[in-house]
Amino acid sequence: MRHRTSSPTIYDIAQEAGVAPSTVSRAFSRPGRVSAATSAHIHEVAERLGYRTAPRTVAPAKGRTGTLALVVPDVTNPGFFATIRGVEAAAAEAGYLVLLAETQESAMLERKLLDRLIPDVDGVVLVSSRLPDRAVRTIASQCPIVVLNRIVAGMRCIVPDTAVGVRGALRHLAGLGHRSVTYIAGPEASWVDGMRWRSVQDLSAEFGLKVSRLGPCPPTMSGGRDITTAVLRQSSSAVLAYSDLIAIGLLRGLRGRGMRVPHDMSVIGFDNVVGSDFCSPPLTTVAAPLRTMGAAAFRELRHLVRSESADSRSVVSVPPQLVVRESTGPCG
Repeated sequence: MRHRTSSPTIYDIAQEAGVAPSTVSRAFSRPGRVSAATSAHIHEVAERLGYRTAPRTVAPAKGRTGTLALVVPDVTNPGFFATIRGVEAAAAEAGYLVLLAETQESAMLERKLLDRLIPDVDGVVLVSSRLPDRAVRTIASQCPIVVLNRIVAGMRCIVPDTAVGVRGALRHLAGLGHRSVTYIAGPEASWVDGMRWRSVQDLSAEFGLKVSRLGPCPPTMSGGRDITTAVLRQSSSAVLAYSDLIAIGLLRGLRGRGMRVPHDMSVIGFDNVVGSDFCSPPLTTVAAPLRTMGAAAFRELRHLVRSESADSRSVVSVPPQLVVRESTGPCG
């Protein structure tokens, strides 16, 4: 039996996880060489034991660097474009440089990136983080952080008012005569997705709507297209999708099945991304002021970096607005 040292090693993790030490090493240094399930198990054991990969032994310089990190799940997702622009524009005006990092929707990669970034930046804007709350708070104890699109207790957070957005969408559909709505869920680790589904459940009775849920679904057009068959099996007259990309993919999938939108089915997305008004038909969407939220996140972070007093609220909630286009219509 190996005796546990005060600082756990990869051998401790290997013993606890039931794998070879070389597998643990690959999970941290070359994650693509280990299966997703094994890698997730190893990282869960490592976090439980308090293991940290590649710790930095050199303390960060006492002076400020004038550099911030902006961490997003996917730089190719247009849902993040406006947020990135909002942070960058506000930071540039204040004389800060922004380093943009992508986590590829992976909590493991997100943690690894943050461990490397934190010693070299003044603060971090963490967008739609896939990390557990405990991990976010641990990171925040090392560096000023503002969380965007998620609430983590004790942290400075900027979020869209989910209930306001969902209520507007459901009211619109009920006003068109719809009585059944399918919600297409996004990534399983998305805090926003969980809040949207909860709001759909909580508010559906207010409008006399029967609701069902499909997913999780990749937040991509291909994800929306691939879930088309399952949507048609629901027999709902309307769909509320986690994101515009899913909704646009669904529009294409429905058209390929000979379905007419909105005559046969109404579709609503979230985010009002670039291109949501170019698709056919133009997409009705719940639009949060993403650029404004990005700028607000930078301002909150600058207050933290400078140890200045800021808005007394730990959570700043921004109301979204329904943008009605041609993908919604009267229930046939």
